[in-house]
Amino acid sequence: MRGITIQFPGVLALDNVDFTLRAGEVHSLMGENGAGKSTLIKALTGVYAIDAGAITVSGEHREFKSTADAQAAGISTVYQEVNLCTNLTVGENVMLGHEPRKLRGIDWAGTHREAAAHLADLGLDIDPRSMLSSHSIAIQQLVAISRAMVLDARVLILDEPTSSLDRGEVEALFAVVRGLRDRGVAILFVSHFLDQVYEIADRITVLRNGKLVGEYPVAELPRDQLVTKMIGRAIDELESLSSASERAIDRSGTPVLKAEGIGKRGFIEPADLDVYPGEVLGFAGLLGSGRTELVRLLYGADRADAGSLEVAGKPAKITSPRHAIDNHIAFSSEDRRGEGIVGDLTVAENIVLGIQARKGWVHKIRKAEQDAIVSDYITALDVRPANPNALARNLSGGNQQKLLLARWLATAPSLLILDEPTRGIDVGAKADIQRKVAELSEAGLSVIFISSELEEVLRIAQRVVVLRDRKRIGELDSSAVDLDGLVDYIANEGKGSAA
Repeated sequence: MRGITIQFPGVLALDNVDFTLRAGEVHSLMGENGAGKSTLIKALTGVYAIDAGAITVSGEHREFKSTADAQAAGISTVYQEVNLCTNLTVGENVMLGHEPRKLRGIDWAGTHREAAAHLADLGLDIDPRSMLSSHSIAIQQLVAISRAMVLDARVLILDEPTSSLDRGEVEALFAVVRGLRDRGVAILFVSHFLDQVYEIADRITVLRNGKLVGEYPVAELPRDQLVTKMIGRAIDELESLSSASERAIDRSGTPVLKAEGIGKRGFIEPADLDVYPGEVLGFAGLLGSGRTELVRLLYGADRADAGSLEVAGKPAKITSPRHAIDNHIAFSSEDRRGEGIVGDLTVAENIVLGIQARKGWVHKIRKAEQDAIVSDYITALDVRPANPNALARNLSGGNQQKLLLARWLATAPSLLILDEPTRGIDVGAKADIQRKVAELSEAGLSVIFISSELEEVLRIAQRVVVLRDRKRIGELDSSAVDLDGLVDYIANEGKGSAA
């Protein structure tokens, strides 16, 4: 790709960017949210037309007017949200649109036989007749890769493929990626996990503010230099935030929220917890441990069938999100696209949505008041672009997350529940959000913080509630345990450790 330029109304998304992807390599595209990574990928896959520049594949000039044009050129993409049909079998998904035919239609036996061969070609032992819905996200992504190879992909784009995977699943994915690389496939790997980039990638291209910073062999680009090139400032500025876990919390008074035996049969076992003013209470556990399930009961997004809640020392019945909002509890879901951002509304409309819902739709917020609130939070959270009239769907993932944080902070909650607020966002936006959480808690806001990155939980939270197999197995003081100790605690179900 040479001189790629793409302009949207009021935004120069890509400015004369060059990008080279070679056969038989894993190439990582890095940059902050909003740097232009997604726009470059969409240009490469035919989603966006380019305003200037040229694309060549195997030396041949190409013009991609649609995703079909890109696929015809051998370019396939596996997205973070797997784009497959979960109501079909694995084999049907692998061969979808390319099923072998008989006189009267599709040869289903042949379809599953060919799918099995394609799966085996990647070293995957998956029953092609099993329903895709019965498999984990990790397996579904491997199925999506197998489907891409049915299309004879020469270029495979992996967009945040590991964001919902545990370590074992990541290793299985990387084994497949290395096998494809060794067969000469060119692989574009996009991830915000620096450890994984340095584990799997051969080269790195860095973008910042829609411009090319440079292309580097991984072995010649230390991590601190990578971060500096991505964000335009030294990494020590990001690490200036002292460990919030060491801050003392006064627990002699009344908890902001107290739960006793809160649970739901077949959903999560009854659990106790409390969170005090100015405290960050972390939730730690592996994927599927019950972290999200527990906070959804606290917020009323799902209805508990056991236990009781107290808010500020008074009994509270929270059976819906509206009840939670009335009790000054806010919840930012891990599914920011499906349950958070309203893409067709503007930045301003998304920010004031929570306040308007609380006031009731009859009592409209005055324009001057709305403008002041929106301006304050765009500035405080550094939402980019700082345009209140921009559509939320056009913002990067990190800026969408900041938008959600702004929405709930504008409602002046006493307790803010953040479920994976830094997943899938770049190191700069992640540091901004971590710093803001620390500042808010120091100012007296109570926070329940969930993250798959255990180091992040230990750094931000004063206490950590540990879950495993949808059961609360204990609680730890963050300042008294390190990462290895937390991992051991989870692995041993809390046995032999202080709870």
